[in-house]
Amino acid sequence: MTEDGRAGPAVDAFVTHRNLLFTVAYEMLGSAADAEDVLQETWLRWADADLSAVRDQRAYLVRITTRQSLNRLRTVGRRRESYVGSWLPEPLLTAPDVADDVELAESVSMAMLLVLETLAPTERAVFVLRDVFDLGYDEIADAVDKSAAAVRQIAHRARAHVAARRPRGTVSPAETRRALDAFRRAVETGDVQGLLDVLAPDAVLLGDGGGIKQAVLRPVVGADKVARLLASTKARAAAMSLRPAQVNGYPALVLRFDGEIDTVVALRIDDGLVSALYAVRNPEKLSHMQRETSLRR
Repeated sequence: MTEDGRAGPAVDAFVTHRNLLFTVAYEMLGSAADAEDVLQETWLRWADADLSAVRDQRAYLVRITTRQSLNRLRTVGRRRESYVGSWLPEPLLTAPDVADDVELAESVSMAMLLVLETLAPTERAVFVLRDVFDLGYDEIADAVDKSAAAVRQIAHRARAHVAARRPRGTVSPAETRRALDAFRRAVETGDVQGLLDVLAPDAVLLGDGGGIKQAVLRPVVGADKVARLLASTKARAAAMSLRPAQVNGYPALVLRFDGEIDTVVALRIDDGLVSALYAVRNPEKLSHMQRETSLRR
């Protein structure tokens, strides 16, 4: 702050780019809590920088955020090895404009974030900065401490890896709504056949309770097994509400018991059928479902 109480140029620049920096960190880490920590570390370094020597403030801030995210990613990678059950990204209640940016929405979807988890840290950084934020190879090279030629090779390798694992095709909003509505009705009524009609034959359910809440510890694979497991929630229907929400840029469902958020269920839809369900129950991951998060490219 300046002496008269106004925000200084460092604060102005950081606030201007904060949503972008959060998005970079979140896509790198899959955790809003870790992304917030990275932003704090970024601010401390930015506040000490000589602004007169910074030619491109946005690029400089992205570089700091990327480096801090890489440091954090290597740390949390070890922590996730001992995680109880499946680890899923932290769900975000996203603003409507995120869905309007198709590329951004795909990049922060649960399905894509899980694909990014299969990349090595530097590969993930290069892919995110190049394919999502369209940074130049020279800028990325500065951020990851590699040569531009090496970054090109890493980007090619990461792109091929992601392409082999990303969702199979684009699904229209209308198709998504139909599948989501049918799925919701079937769960609310305990209709096993209704679930079988909307689930892909090889549908998979992943649950994340973090060892705090009960959740499936291993993926449940196959429409029949998934349908019967989901239909069993009908037993507690009196205290249960299942409502649609925009989560990570896509329609999802929020399950509440007695008014409290219990589970966030994100869906992956392929060819009009639900092919994957990501059920996050770990209460430590649900705080960003209380308010909308703004994401930017």
